[in-house]
Amino acid sequence: MPAPVPPRALFSLTAAAAVVLGPAAVPAAHAGPSAHTPTGPAALTAAKKPVRSVAVAPAEPQVRTCPLRFGVGTAGGPGASAELSEVAALTGEKPSIVLSYKDFHQPAPYWELEQTRASGATTLLTWEPWVWGGGTDQPAHSLDAIASGAHDAHITDWATRLADWGSPVMLRFGHEMNGNWYPWSEGVNGNGAGDYVAAWRHVHDIFTAAGADNVRWVWNPNVPYYGSTPLDGLYPGAGYVDVVALDGYNWGTSQTWSSWQQPWDLFAHGLSEMRRLAPGKEIIVAETAGAEAGGSKAEWNAHLVHYLAQQPDVTGLVWFHLDKEVDWRIDSSTASAQSLAAELAKRPCP
Repeated sequence: MPAPVPPRALFSLTAAAAVVLGPAAVPAAHAGPSAHTPTGPAALTAAKKPVRSVAVAPAEPQVRTCPLRFGVGTAGGPGASAELSEVAALTGEKPSIVLSYKDFHQPAPYWELEQTRASGATTLLTWEPWVWGGGTDQPAHSLDAIASGAHDAHITDWATRLADWGSPVMLRFGHEMNGNWYPWSEGVNGNGAGDYVAAWRHVHDIFTAAGADNVRWVWNPNVPYYGSTPLDGLYPGAGYVDVVALDGYNWGTSQTWSSWQQPWDLFAHGLSEMRRLAPGKEIIVAETAGAEAGGSKAEWNAHLVHYLAQQPDVTGLVWFHLDKEVDWRIDSSTASAQSLAAELAKRPCP
């Protein structure tokens, strides 16, 4: 979730702005009259016949199978069917990835997982090793405490339950670890260099022992920014990660410290880092959205989808559909919603 601190959006890589946005759509040529179109005298007879108007119900939005999957996070999470239906109506398609959040005091969310599976989507389950809302100073949830076994009973319970459930789930553990706004980041809460990798591997090993091979491990830093923790010391290694991800927001001029960032300014460097650290791994953008202040959000939405669709290893785009620090929602304006829906419809899908 977006942190109420400035660093996450300060990185800018303007050299990537030379990305080509592609030609404008060209209307199809007129194909001429159909073989069944009356011509000559028959056309006059046909024109005199009354035409009955038939109301056609709009097509129900469906999950689309695309190289760039569309996902969403809403305030109510996977169980909020009305919120997810609203997103489907706004965008013209049902999300194929549904984002959720659980802290270390919550049980494995069977019901939510089932809700998402029934809708034809996959859960991107954010597992946060803290007590939600307790700030960064939580010694009981330090990385050392996790790695030394203090939470093994809880971790084992999750591993066993997810293994028993059996269907695919993407698990992003301790996301945005390269920042300083969560207690699992190195440099806060008594955590030191190397502690994040040790904690990640310990949790992963428990899941492996429980046979939870339906779990796909998502390693998910924030987009790098000036002063963020270098990613090299935070990556657990290829054998411990299935998918790599980035979170990044265009704060525009909504904050005193922020400025407008095009999608390539925001993500290009982070994508390069993902490819360097984890060559060949699938990449998703696990949280993103834009503010209205400072530029055209409608244009930004279109640029975002087009830019990510051009990246062959980026397989998912998850929109943070909440009114939180600013109004990140898809429909923060009518133009924003229309633009995102139009660009999603244009992206290549088999």
